Amino acid sequence: MKILNDILAAKTTTRALERQGISVGFVPTMGALHDGHISLLKVARAVGAQRVVASVYVNPTQFDRDEDLKRYPRDLDADFAKLEAAGCDAVFVPKDELMYPCGYQTEVWVPEASRGLCGAHRPGHFVGVTTIVTKLLNIIRPSFLVMGEKDFQQLMLTRLLVSDLNLDTQVVGAPVARDDDGLALSSRNVQLSDVEREQARSIYGGLQAAQRRYYEGERSAERLVVEAKAVMSVAGLEPEYLELRSSLTLAPLNSAHQPCRLLVAAYVGSTRLIDNVVIAGDERAQTA
Repeated sequence: MKILNDILAAKTTTRALERQGISVGFVPTMGALHDGHISLLKVARAVGAQRVVASVYVNPTQFDRDEDLKRYPRDLDADFAKLEAAGCDAVFVPKDELMYPCGYQTEVWVPEASRGLCGAHRPGHFVGVTTIVTKLLNIIRPSFLVMGEKDFQQLMLTRLLVSDLNLDTQVVGAPVARDDDGLALSSRNVQLSDVEREQARSIYGGLQAAQRRYYEGERSAERLVVEAKAVMSVAGLEPEYLELRSSLTLAPLNSAHQPCRLLVAAYVGSTRLIDNVVIAGDERAQTA
């Protein structure tokens, strides 16, 4: 596995593959890798990537709180070992001064899709996300960009970004990876105490309860939300948001009569977790 520490090395490596007609799958990460990240590498192979490149970069511009940036888990040696064991061909590991040199001032913004959900509670977060994704896509220039559906708003923003800017890559969403107890895999899970871990399980439990109500015939967004919130409340959690949104446009919905997802964010102790489930329809094959 090649370790690429600067932009020139990354461009040289990926442009050489491009000239040979070799397709590249790209998996951007912020490190602290877990099985969910590794599953993205497998998806990249499955959709046709002949080589897979990952990035490990804790992007400072997408953190709305300095303490959250400082607490974010980091273990670069373990990340390298996991990527190599998974058959990753190269990993791009830039430093802040490389990505945001002195005098840097350009931002990329997808305004409408950034509003609401996480965008309403993390000021500036998605400007940081869409800016770094644009930069990484320009550097790596992959055939396929693979992102997890757990960060569904981020995935939708990226699809719009790629479409609107005519970027020559295909965005592929990968299903939410979960632990045995149903908790969505996240680098932040290591911050949970044993008691908080038990509380966190109610996030997916609540989403599943809403799914069951949908299968029983309920279509009201309000009642589906109440069903999910009740389960979380028993565990002592109050969601930061819990909303039914269109799977295709992210527009808020009053009823589940089109492809939609129930999306949630909640603090468990001081750790913020997000999750979502499909309620109606299954748009997982959608790409941009």
